[in-house]
Amino acid sequence: MKNESLVEILMPKVIELVEEVGDFIVKERRNFDMNRVEEKSPRNLVSYVDKTAEEKLIDGLSILLPNSSFLSEEFHSLEILDELSWIIDPLDGTTNFVHNFPLYTVSVALAVEQELMLGVVYDPLHKEMFHAIRNHGAYLNERQIHVSKTSTFNNSLWATGFPYQDFGKLKEYVDFFYHLIKVSHGVRRLGSAAADLAWTACGRVDGFYEYGLSPWDVAGGAIIVKEAGGKITNFTGGDEVLFSKEIIASNSLIHNEFLDNFEKIYFSI
Repeated sequence: MKNESLVEILMPKVIELVEEVGDFIVKERRNFDMNRVEEKSPRNLVSYVDKTAEEKLIDGLSILLPNSSFLSEEFHSLEILDELSWIIDPLDGTTNFVHNFPLYTVSVALAVEQELMLGVVYDPLHKEMFHAIRNHGAYLNERQIHVSKTSTFNNSLWATGFPYQDFGKLKEYVDFFYHLIKVSHGVRRLGSAAADLAWTACGRVDGFYEYGLSPWDVAGGAIIVKEAGGKITNFTGGDEVLFSKEIIASNSLIHNEFLDNFEKIYFSI
């Protein structure tokens, strides 16, 4: 069976599963017990909700695609993707969830022979299901979406996130943040990289950048941005983003100008 046919068959079932997991997360938040939150490392939180949601995803996806492998934060990590690899984040925005800040997502991607073929990002609080299949466009629920048409860097609105463990380049990162505030329409901080990418895909922001990320943070959203007409690179303009721990996503029209500005400050030392 061709890869395209495989993912077309899988997508409705993946969406159904992700919706079920998202609804479970929202239900658990209503009576959430803060005493059951763990700190894996400073500022890196995990709860029983993350773990249970991941189990539900892995169980369901394993039924849909037997003999597939998984790359996720709580399960295990692969340095090289297998032939059929699910890349999942059951609760992207755990800190938001723990503090009842109303934005967190479920992110799922499927890589076939190391190429992203399917991506889903679900915001269960607002019932927004972003999804894309390679070469088939990107959608929010049933409506096709596209990146913004902002063509002037000075008129752009950006999203970003801040590292919670790797502070090696924090000063340069903050220096660029200060610069970007002055030369653009502003910067937003959502607390979920998957949401940042989904919002870039549908044009709510013109771009997103962050470092200190893992494959499960960006895989689902990355293919959605691409299918919505956007561009994805790492901080030096290269194509590798899954394992580079850094990402720049944009509407493509302002990507090069962003890179030029970024390079002058972030790589100034």
